Amino acid sequence: MIKVTLAPSARLVRRLSLGAAISAGLVIFGLTPAQAAKTSLNLGMTVEPTGLDPTIAAPVAIGQVTWQNVFEGLVTIEESGKVQPQLAKSWDVAADGLTYTFKLQPGVKFHDGQAFDSASAKFALDRARDADSVNPQKRFFASIASIDTPDPETLVLHLSAPTGSLLYWLGWPASVMVAPNSAADDKTKPIGTGPFKFVNWAKGDKVELEKNADYWDKTASIKLDKVTFRFIADPQAQAAALKSGDVDAIPEFAAPELMSSFDGDAKLATVIGNTELKVVAGMNNAKKPFDDKRVRQALMMAIDRKTVVDGAWSGLGTPIGSHYTPNDPGYVDLTGKLPYDPEKAKALLAQAGYPNGFTFTIKSPQMAYAPRSAQVMQAMLADIGVTMNIEPTEFPAKWVQDVMKDRAYEMTIVAHAEPMDIDIYSRDPYYFNYKNPAFNDLMKKVQETADPAEQAKIYAEAQTILAEDVPALYLFVMPKLGVWDKKLKGLWQNEPIPSNVLSNVSWED
Repeated sequence: MIKVTLAPSARLVRRLSLGAAISAGLVIFGLTPAQAAKTSLNLGMTVEPTGLDPTIAAPVAIGQVTWQNVFEGLVTIEESGKVQPQLAKSWDVAADGLTYTFKLQPGVKFHDGQAFDSASAKFALDRARDADSVNPQKRFFASIASIDTPDPETLVLHLSAPTGSLLYWLGWPASVMVAPNSAADDKTKPIGTGPFKFVNWAKGDKVELEKNADYWDKTASIKLDKVTFRFIADPQAQAAALKSGDVDAIPEFAAPELMSSFDGDAKLATVIGNTELKVVAGMNNAKKPFDDKRVRQALMMAIDRKTVVDGAWSGLGTPIGSHYTPNDPGYVDLTGKLPYDPEKAKALLAQAGYPNGFTFTIKSPQMAYAPRSAQVMQAMLADIGVTMNIEPTEFPAKWVQDVMKDRAYEMTIVAHAEPMDIDIYSRDPYYFNYKNPAFNDLMKKVQETADPAEQAKIYAEAQTILAEDVPALYLFVMPKLGVWDKKLKGLWQNEPIPSNVLSNVSWED
C-alpha cells in the first residue's frame, strides 16, 4: 500500500474527486478501497491445538498457531531449514564445544511489557530442563549443566558434553522464550515477543491474533493486522470454505484426492511442497520373524513405493529409502538400495527359513494415510506369500499404549513428524526394539561436532545403515498440500518445521 501526503487544499479536491468517482460506480486504478487495504487473513487448519504453549505439550498444531507468530526463540529455523539469529543476534561456541555465549537483542519486550533479557532467557531454559519439566523435547536441554547471565544482553550456556545439534534444537517450537510472570498461563493466553499478539481463543472454532505494534524487530515489515486461525476437520468442508472465500488459505489441506477439484480455479492456487512427515511401517525387531534382517529386507523389496504413494495419497508424496527427508542436511536418495523386486524378496525369505511365507498383523492407526497404505502393502506382500492382517487401532491413546509403551505389536504404520529424528533408532527403549552399536556411535559422533558439513557426512552414513538394516519399511514423505488465494504471498511452500509463519505474508495489490 502506497501512502501519499497531500497539501490541505489538494486533500479536499482529492476527497471530492474520489467520492464522485465511487458514486459514479467507477473503480479507481482497478482497486476498491477494501481491496487496497486488505490486511486480514483467515487461515484454515485441520486440527485444533490442545493448548497454545509449545513448551509444555507435543502436538504440532500448537506450534502451527504460535511458533514465530506469538513466540520466538534465541534462534529460528527458516524455510530452507537453516538456523538463523533471532532473539540472540550472535553467538560464539568455545573450541571444546562446551560453552555457548549468546549476545541478545537489546530492548526486546514481551507482549505484556516484561523485558526479555538474559534473566528471562535463563528462566525459560531452566524451566525447560528442570527435573519436573513437561517440555515435550526435554532431551534437547539435557547437556546444559549451568547457565550464567553476566549482563542483561549476555547468556552463557555451559554444557556437560558437546552437543552439535544444540543450535538447531534451540530453534524448535519447544525451545521458545517464555516470560517468568506469564509462563504459567501461556497454555490459554500465550505471551511472547513475536510479531503477533494473542487476542482470543473460541474453542472449537478459532484463535485470533493481532499485529504487535511494538514489535522489537524494526527491520521487519509485518503486513497483516489481524489473523484468524479457523479449525475445520472435514476435508469437504475445507474445500467448500476455500471456494466460498470463508477461508483464504489452508496450508495443509487434508485430502489429496480433492486437490484436483481446484484445477482451473481462477482464484485459488494449489502448492505442493515437502514436510518432515515420514510414513514408515515400523517392525518389532525383537520378535520373530522380524529379528532376521533378511526378512525385513525381503518385505522392503516386496513394496513398490510409487504404488503405495499412488494408492495411499493420490500420487502426491516422495518415496524414501531411509528415515530422512529431502529437506534434511546430508540427504541421500536410498530408494535404490532395496528396490522393488518380488522374486528376490521370495529368495530372501527362503534363505531366512520362510519359503512359504508367514502371517502377521499390522496395527494401523485410524488416520487416512495409514489404512490406505496398509491396504496397498497387503496386496503386495501377498504376492510373495506373506499374509498381513490389518488391525485398526485408535490413535493416539490405544496406539501409544500398545506400540510405544507395551511393544505389543508386530508391525505398525505411522507418520513421524519430528524433523531430523533419525536418532530415534538409537533411543533405548523405543518401539522398534532396534539395536545397532555402529548406528549408535554415529549418533554420538554427530553431537561431537558443530560443523554442518561434517554432520551431513555422518547423517549420510546413518541413513545408509538404516537402508541396509531396514528396522522399518521406509515408504514416503507426505507432501505439504497448500491451497490458498492467488493474491496471498509469503506462506511457506516447504515445511522443515510444522508451522504457519506469518511474518512475511501479505496480500498482493
